[in-house]
Amino acid sequence: MTPTDSRRSVVPPYLLHAVAQAAEFPRAASAARTALASLELVQSPKHQHLVAPHRVSGTVDRSPQRTIADARGTTTLPGTVVRSEGDPDTGDAAVDEAYAGLGATHAFWLDVFGRVSIDGAGLPLDATVHFGQDYDNAYWDGSRMVFGDGDDEVFRRFTIALDVIGHELAHGVTQYTADLTYQGQSGALNESISDVFGSLVAQYAAGQTAEQASWLIGEGLFTDAVHGDALRSMRSPGTAYDDPVLGKDPQPATMADFVVTTDDAGGVHTNSGIPNHAFFLAATAIGGYAWQGAGAVWWDALTSDAVTASIDFAGFAAVTIDAAGVRFGAESAEHTAVQDAWRTVGVLD
Repeated sequence: MTPTDSRRSVVPPYLLHAVAQAAEFPRAASAARTALASLELVQSPKHQHLVAPHRVSGTVDRSPQRTIADARGTTTLPGTVVRSEGDPDTGDAAVDEAYAGLGATHAFWLDVFGRVSIDGAGLPLDATVHFGQDYDNAYWDGSRMVFGDGDDEVFRRFTIALDVIGHELAHGVTQYTADLTYQGQSGALNESISDVFGSLVAQYAAGQTAEQASWLIGEGLFTDAVHGDALRSMRSPGTAYDDPVLGKDPQPATMADFVVTTDDAGGVHTNSGIPNHAFFLAATAIGGYAWQGAGAVWWDALTSDAVTASIDFAGFAAVTIDAAGVRFGAESAEHTAVQDAWRTVGVLD
């Protein structure tokens, strides 16, 4: 197999590069350089970390099976187990937030789509907290969630945002379904699908409708020193932050501003703003709970045989339109909303 970076991290490299050059935030700059170096060093065969599904007496265990480990400031995984399924709160905020976030994500997939854990077969949900010193990221490595504590100058601890936990575990769902190649437009779809379902996990937990949701990804991660609300905005890509030191959110909302680059696997974190915005437009046009409308359509598409690993935006758009027609009926409001959304962002004519 061709070596590939198995880490799917929530903070994009372009933002880490900006932080790394910020003399105004010396602690954050050092932490960002470390985070960037760790991403560049990880080279492993695709999916080498997959583990066997958790089964009980020949049947799938539908309950969550969570284990939280503490790296205690080291970069050695998995760390020391500090909380297992059914254990009470520990009093360590990162441990308990990770435990709760894994549970909320498990509940979303089970309640909404009948999927038992991220692989559909009861995969145990493992996480490590307190990874590294001031580590400025959270990532899915193919088998577990890993959370840094942030640097407290630019980033707070990464367990505080439920949508971040949902985002990273959604990379696992994609890994077990469409397995979208992490490069170019298919890679941007990979990132977008994680934003979509990460946002839906948070919306489901809060009981929010599409109209009530903020559609921000990573809201609360920035400290008060940063002029910004979140890492990304699905409602208005390119507006999540605009800081005199870190710069402006570079995400495009439409194909007119599609970014051609060789960085970040062909701009996977940047151009994901386009399908993100299409989902937002479809979800809000349909209204109600987004996981019942556009979310159900995107789920049908993600699990469709028509979605190939290297599919581009237009190909995925076509699959979602077909899926909306099958689920809700041709010429239904949902079918029309999905078509209009992809046209508005310029993916379809």
